[in-house]
Amino acid sequence: MADSLTLFTSIGLSEQKAKETLKNEALSSAIKEAIAQAQLVNGTSGVDKAMGTLLYSMASRLKDSKHLALLSAYIAQRKICTELQLTAALDFVKNCSQDSVNQRGFEDACGVGVVITPEQIEDAVETVIKKHKEQLLKERYRFNMGLIMGEVRTALKWADGKIIKNEVDMQVLHLLGPKTEADLEKKTKKAKVSENDVKVKEEEIAVDGEVKPEGKSLMEQLRGESLKFHKPGENYKTEGYVVTPNTMNLIQKHLEITGGQIRTRFPPEPNGILHIGHAKAINFNFGYAKANNGICFLRYDDTNPEKEEEKYFTAIREMVEWLGYEPYAITHASDNFQKLYDLAMDLIRRGHAYVCHQRGEELKGHNVPPSPWRDRPIEESLVLFERMKKGLFSEGEATLRMKMVMEDGKMDPVAYRIKYTPHHRTGNEWCIYPTYDYTHCLCDSIENITHSLCTKEFQARRSSYFWLCNAVDVYCPVQWEYGRLNLTYTVVSKRKIIKLVETGIVRDWDDPRLFTLPALRRRGFPSEAINNFCALVGVTVAQTTMEPHLLEACVRDVLNETAPRAMAVLEPLKVTITNFSENTKSDVQVPDFPANVARGSHVVPFTRTIFIEQSDFREVMEKGYKRLTPEQPVGLRHAGYIISVQKVIKDTQGKVIELEVSCCSTTDATEKPKAFIHWISNPLVCEVRLYEWLFLHKNPEDPSEVPGGFLNDINPNSLHVIKSAFVDSSVRGAKVFDKFQFERVGFFSVDPDSTTDKLVFNRTVSLKEDPRKI
Repeated sequence: MADSLTLFTSIGLSEQKAKETLKNEALSSAIKEAIAQAQLVNGTSGVDKAMGTLLYSMASRLKDSKHLALLSAYIAQRKICTELQLTAALDFVKNCSQDSVNQRGFEDACGVGVVITPEQIEDAVETVIKKHKEQLLKERYRFNMGLIMGEVRTALKWADGKIIKNEVDMQVLHLLGPKTEADLEKKTKKAKVSENDVKVKEEEIAVDGEVKPEGKSLMEQLRGESLKFHKPGENYKTEGYVVTPNTMNLIQKHLEITGGQIRTRFPPEPNGILHIGHAKAINFNFGYAKANNGICFLRYDDTNPEKEEEKYFTAIREMVEWLGYEPYAITHASDNFQKLYDLAMDLIRRGHAYVCHQRGEELKGHNVPPSPWRDRPIEESLVLFERMKKGLFSEGEATLRMKMVMEDGKMDPVAYRIKYTPHHRTGNEWCIYPTYDYTHCLCDSIENITHSLCTKEFQARRSSYFWLCNAVDVYCPVQWEYGRLNLTYTVVSKRKIIKLVETGIVRDWDDPRLFTLPALRRRGFPSEAINNFCALVGVTVAQTTMEPHLLEACVRDVLNETAPRAMAVLEPLKVTITNFSENTKSDVQVPDFPANVARGSHVVPFTRTIFIEQSDFREVMEKGYKRLTPEQPVGLRHAGYIISVQKVIKDTQGKVIELEVSCCSTTDATEKPKAFIHWISNPLVCEVRLYEWLFLHKNPEDPSEVPGGFLNDINPNSLHVIKSAFVDSSVRGAKVFDKFQFERVGFFSVDPDSTTDKLVFNRTVSLKEDPRKI
């Protein structure tokens, strides 16, 4: 085990990831074989991190090991050296019906030996820019540069994306010149959903079957007649609603209590943390009530004491309030335990329920044979149910079942079961607890809910919802269903998240790599952005599957307007300005929001010693590189200075550790620099946590994509911690969840792990979308 752990960490896996991998015998064996094959080919005993990452990715994604040696060899020889090539290679062997692979076809398919020269990239970019020149000159920097990038990538499939971007930036700058104030002004735009963002059977269908209005807020979508729901008191007009001789009398009493006001409820189970899918449910339930001057209850469905904890009750309420909603009242299903029991006794007396002794495993599945106790005498069931309540049966020995068949064919669902577990609120008062199928509609009735809004999977329970209310002759609300919201590259199942926590893959429910609501808040997602995302998704009937980048786009839109700017350097390189004296110090005014300087500014010091990003300096000039080199000066943002390299200082291993530069004012320069970079002087030391998606595949729960289960799909690079990053002094005193835009780096939020001595920042999102290549 120790040798294997050392082997896996030697190729770049973290110790934690290596330990997780070792738990999967098949994956471990495949990776060891891949490493052995790579060592056999290149004749060395080690595999560097870049090669190791590709070998790991290949071994975890390859479904058939017969091509493992081939792919390992190509990776070892650096003929396959990017994820793009690896994906193409995997696709090729996946579709190869023979054990042997056509070498020429394989190499053509994954770009082996293809060399794209800088001149080719320059020519391709020039051609595409010339094609769009007229529109570029008209729209300037508002033009979608991604269009240019996309066309160049199409022309040069295997070209390095970063080099293409640098060349595009340089040629656009040459054509348009530097950005003006007009270029920096915020352009109001409607968020759009691409064809791949929303994958539903009928993509833009609203609840009423009509096309969702473009650009409308969630409140506008939910208000008035936009949803063809029944009006309060007109329940009987709803399709499938059962009218009994007492229905109109019960509805009249309901109207007297509610005054015809809309009433909804959000009914979570307090056995886990809310996730992004719940955000839509919260917005729909609370939003529909709010948009129509109604009220919404937060009702905890606390009928399973085995899994309920205080932390879940607290966290659920916090998230509802964080999203901007205040419950009309906070209630619990357990508030009604006695009333629910009384109604169950009434249900038995009416001949609609019976005590059954079939075991749980006998009740699973469809087309289950009728219970042999289905026709037992009513009086006998009443006595037995009372004995269940008194604790005279063991768990699983008896249940109360309802005499009805649900829409999905399930016969006689269970209404009560025995659990000898103390309840969070009622202690040991009860040892029988009602099920969801029994509790939900009756609690809706007790609270005089007008619209019981739930996700599409409960559609099969609508008829049973109506049946039970009518069976005990109480007011019957109306259940309406809407489409569930799902995201790719994540799991939201409580059971699976608990597994991630227990195995140490994530720290807890609020780990910023998850898509639980506490995790998104901790990462720095503004609640407004999540609500905007729900509005963008719309009130659809069909299930909606979105990709995370659309949510991230909503986050950028909000943070760009609300997060003040600061400067931070994640990988510092010391720069000494030789023509400044030791005591030189000045204050530089930095706008909090460069596009609107009237919103305020802050002051940062500028001294003889500053720090820049290591990536902003290259000792050897490369075509298309616009930042600092010994031959190329660069401007310092906001400072009004240009620096030029005089001397490069290295350590004994040849690593650049310091630059000596000269400095002059931008007004004295003979020509403008090609780029302006950010910098830090007299910095605060902080910790920065950078996040990638937690899973490698879009659908980590899909066995066809991830053989062996979602735990085999963990991205080993999902978290990168920088212990000693530098940030400017303007963030001193920042509080937990305060948000900033670190110029040229990304949007960041203060993490709860911060102390008075050291701030910890989570990167919320990058400044621009960076499509992930899997």
